[in-house]
Amino acid sequence: MQTDRIVKRKLSDEVLERLKRLIIEGGMKPGDEMPSERELMERFGVGRPAIREAMQLLGNMGLVAISHGERARVLELTPLSIIRQVDQSAHIMLSRSPDSLENLKNARLFFERGMVREAAKKATKKQIAELRQTLAEQKGLLGKADLFIAADMRFHTQIAAISGNPIFVGVSEALLGWLKVYHTELLIWSGKEKYTLAEHEDIIEHLAARDADGAEKAMVKHLERSRNLYSLSN
Repeated sequence: MQTDRIVKRKLSDEVLERLKRLIIEGGMKPGDEMPSERELMERFGVGRPAIREAMQLLGNMGLVAISHGERARVLELTPLSIIRQVDQSAHIMLSRSPDSLENLKNARLFFERGMVREAAKKATKKQIAELRQTLAEQKGLLGKADLFIAADMRFHTQIAAISGNPIFVGVSEALLGWLKVYHTELLIWSGKEKYTLAEHEDIIEHLAARDADGAEKAMVKHLERSRNLYSLSN
């Protein structure tokens, strides 16, 4: 006979569920302060350890920001904030397995091929001008690796943003952030920056011409050429 046992929950898990309902059903907005520990203890009839453990779990979920000596504040959930919750796990996974890094490179290539095709169909003159501005800024950052790479990441995220889908933007920023850990030192003084700039310019020209096939080919060329800059040896 199949059983359907009732499992007793930890006190902190029950507090966690009530706190989540408090945020969702209580109409709390991003930036609002959570009740104090004492208020929550009295409200739920539990001790301080259960409150603190539940609040820490909320923080790990990205629902609240916890600062020492201050009340926790409700955070605004965005696609990026949700994806970023797995940052540490992603870095550990990548550091342990060359296969994982190769899989991430391939995932980025697959993602950006779709994004650049979408951008070729939707990009406005203003968005093309913004890409050109980012490229101009990047040209002025030669020899400044951290700033150059930040501009590089912004360029690719701008292409994802043209889709109008914030989830695509969150995925783009997360992929680039995970890869950046394996990129910076190898890029410094590598002499490859000029190729990056030329390839970015080529991508922009195809986007401006609404040439989806050409934009995709240019993006594939760019990413295939640069994929060897990412290495676990860093």
